[in-house]
Amino acid sequence: MITSSRYLRDWTSNIRADVLAGIVVALALIPEAIGFSVMAGVDPKVGLYASFAIACVSAITGGRPGMISAATAATAVVMVSLVRDHGLQYLFAATILMGLIQIVAGVLKLGRVMRFVSRSVITGFVNALAILIFLAQLPELVGVPVQTYPMVAAGLAIIYLFPRLTKAVPSPLVAIAALTLFAWWSGMDLRTVGDLGQLPDSLPVFTLPQVPLTLETLQIILPYSLTLAAVGLLESLLTAQIVDDMTDTTSNKSQECVGQGTSNIASALIGGMGGCAMIGQSVINVTSGGRGRLSTFVAGAFLLFLIVVLNDIVRIIPMAALVAVMIMVSIGTFSWRSLLDLRTNPRSSSVVMLATVGTVLATHDLAAGVLVGVLLSGVFFAGKVSRLVDVTSTLDAGASRLTCVVTGQIFFASAEVFLRGFDFDHMPREVVIDVTEAHFWDITAIDALDKAVLKLRKAGAEVRVDGLNAASATMVDRFARHDKDASAPTSLH
Repeated sequence: MITSSRYLRDWTSNIRADVLAGIVVALALIPEAIGFSVMAGVDPKVGLYASFAIACVSAITGGRPGMISAATAATAVVMVSLVRDHGLQYLFAATILMGLIQIVAGVLKLGRVMRFVSRSVITGFVNALAILIFLAQLPELVGVPVQTYPMVAAGLAIIYLFPRLTKAVPSPLVAIAALTLFAWWSGMDLRTVGDLGQLPDSLPVFTLPQVPLTLETLQIILPYSLTLAAVGLLESLLTAQIVDDMTDTTSNKSQECVGQGTSNIASALIGGMGGCAMIGQSVINVTSGGRGRLSTFVAGAFLLFLIVVLNDIVRIIPMAALVAVMIMVSIGTFSWRSLLDLRTNPRSSSVVMLATVGTVLATHDLAAGVLVGVLLSGVFFAGKVSRLVDVTSTLDAGASRLTCVVTGQIFFASAEVFLRGFDFDHMPREVVIDVTEAHFWDITAIDALDKAVLKLRKAGAEVRVDGLNAASATMVDRFARHDKDASAPTSLH
């Protein structure tokens, strides 16, 4: 829960740096928002208005200060067929439903699922996104005027060298301003922001989606809304975790779900598309000094100011300047240490990281990459835990009683290992299964215990199960069959 004092501190503790960082992010949002609008098959203003609304509202209602949310590629690709088959108004309706689903997810505390995403998956997600950010700049570097290349190089030089003079002003902002002034002064023939599409010149207005309120409409938009909500939350929660790590702070993931939902609803109500957190722009914000909610709010508000009031200036910003900023983001986002760690990390961790990267690059779908990584992490973890199960058998001096001591976690992946620990062909008259150091987790584990007891009975042994902890005993009482067999009772202790 966010206290009022902390919430106020999120707005006021870093005002100067937050404002400057927000201005940098606003400039970087323009080409992204236009590009994602084109990707979704809608007018550029749909993405620009969305970025304004999502950034401003998530700054107020979100759970991760300093994170930038706006229109994104991850959500844009889901919208293509909806816009093509049913039109823009259905996109607005689907975005509202998307927001409602995300709010419900936040109320249900689904942000806690982040604890199941391993560090290897997060590293793979970051590396894949860094590569995608770089690849997204290639269209601005291929088949362009030759002057573009020295301009990009000059932009990178300013970005990396200017902080040695002063860190009072974010170097990406200096690079954008310097390259824009130079290109305008020299009359250099360069591709500019104005070449991407028509910028809006008016404020957005409140509007409700013009769709019939029928079950048929719900059937059309629900599948899209569910996908948009899931993809948006996944990318937002992962980005929040990355910003947590970059700033060495914590955030409220469930509150972030609510913040994403409210911001998407606000976006749709002013004619915007759905969106989520943007790791590239979040990295720009953090590296430029942005830490609080004010930086996110300024990014959205200044974006609207740029496109409505200063659109004549924005149009002449050379794409080379923005490409330089995004290349810096790509370099800074990639975990270079992870390449060295491939030699020292457990092989399973490296496989998870590489599989996450490979899946994202093959599908251009961040959600698919994370899903593959999480599944592999689960498989490797289950395999590792299953190998820690052991059954040690000790025969007493009279060879009349066998004590089988079970240690480890018994569940679906280790049940077979548990059963292999018993020699059912050579058993004395009395068998004690000591499970004091074991835990039975699921019905597969209880089934394995059933099989062990019933096989021992079939071999003529009296069986006693000792040391069940409370949780395991509850599972046995509910699901076991061997203790309900009146013909051959098993004592449980």
